[in-house]
Formats: sequence, structure tokens, C-alpha cells
Amino acid sequence: MTAPYGKVYLIGAGPGAADLITVRGARLLASADVVLYDALVTSEMLELCQQAIKIPVGKRSGQRSAAQEHINQQLVECASKYALVVRLKGGDPMLFGRADEELTTLESAGISYDIVPGITTALAAAASVRQPLTKRGVARSVALFTSSTAPGETADTRIPECDTLVQYMGGREAMLTAQRMLDANFPASLPVVIVENCSRENERQLTLSLGELAGGLPACSGPVLVMMGEAMRPRKAQQ
Repeated sequence: MTAPYGKVYLIGAGPGAADLITVRGARLLASADVVLYDALVTSEMLELCQQAIKIPVGKRSGQRSAAQEHINQQLVECASKYALVVRLKGGDPMLFGRADEELTTLESAGISYDIVPGITTALAAAASVRQPLTKRGVARSVALFTSSTAPGETADTRIPECDTLVQYMGGREAMLTAQRMLDANFPASLPVVIVENCSRENERQLTLSLGELAGGLPACSGPVLVMMGEAMRPRKAQQ
């Protein structure tokens, strides 16, 4: 008789710092038999699951580090061997985390799962730079988007219609977005705040204008988030 499948938990690791994971996420990590983790998950985070078998399945923007189909297969295989399987994702599993494909695989195989949300980087970055994404009378809508695609896919060049734009996996794509916004008559003076390696010891912040962003971006080695809009303009007390 075939043994029943274990349970899979998709857990959001948050933006980077180990102490920003939820209490529930940390508790499950401490009980996990096996953890399949993304490239952006820190070594400090993995210390929360020292007892578990740890399998790197990281994907970085535009790279085929581990094909999604292979990750899906690994989830099913691990669930057939272990009682508590964790799929640990940077940020929140339900935002730019390819969760739909993994959930479809688990559902098709009849595997029980649960989802533990995490702090997505946009919220952590706004807190870090002390600039709310919404402000009364200034910004009442926020768009979280990415132009980054896997090799062979066509980039989405549409500009979201929102007061505050937050571009994940920014880098070169953010420069192209800035140029498209200028072409669409957005003011060159529109405030932009860039956060690299959010919540980590090597976090870096940069404040500039839309025109300056279109002209170039300093070299970045870690994940980059770009926030654009009047909500990013410094308060008078900050100036």
C-alpha cells in the first residue's frame, strides 16, 4: 500500500532579514523535514531549520537556475517521502513567486498544502526609507509590477495607472520603465527611491528623479526595488 503524501507549506521568508519572517513561518521551519528554498533566502534564515534537509531551488531574474517544472517535481517527490515539506520563498509566496504553478502541481497530485504569507519587499522597503506608499491627498493607489521575464518571453511594457509605482526586480528594467514614462509625459522631476538588498546588513538606498533614473542606474549586486511617485517626495521635515 502506498504511503500517503505529507503536507506542503509555501512560506514567505519576507524581504531578507531573518527576524522579519512571521512567527508561524518560523515555527513551521523549526519542524520541517525538508526545505526547498529560493536563491534570495539568507543563510541566517536557514538557521531556523537546522534539523531539516535543505534543497536549493533558487531562481534569479532572467536566469534558468532551476527550471520551474523540476521544482514542481521535487515538491511531489519530497511530499511522498516526508511528513512536513516547506517551500520557502523570498517575500510573499503569492506575489511574483510562481505559486500558481506549484499549487496546480500539488492539487493535481492530491497533495495537501497550506500557505503562510510573508512581508513583501515593497512594504519592507517603504518602512526602511520611511516613505509611505500612500499619502492622503497625494497617493491613494499603488501598483506592484515587474517587467522581468524568463529567457524567450516578451517583456510587458505597459505602465500601470496608479499613483505610486513599485517595480520589482528593477535594475536595467527600471531604466527602461523610466524612459517609457518620460515618453508618456510623466514629469522628469518625479521622485524615485531605490532600495537594494532590502532589510539586510548591506542594504543600500538611493533617491533620485525619474529623469536621472532613465539616464542610468549605479551597478547593483543584489535584488533591487524601485518606488516611483509623488508619495516618494521627502517630507518638509526630512529636507
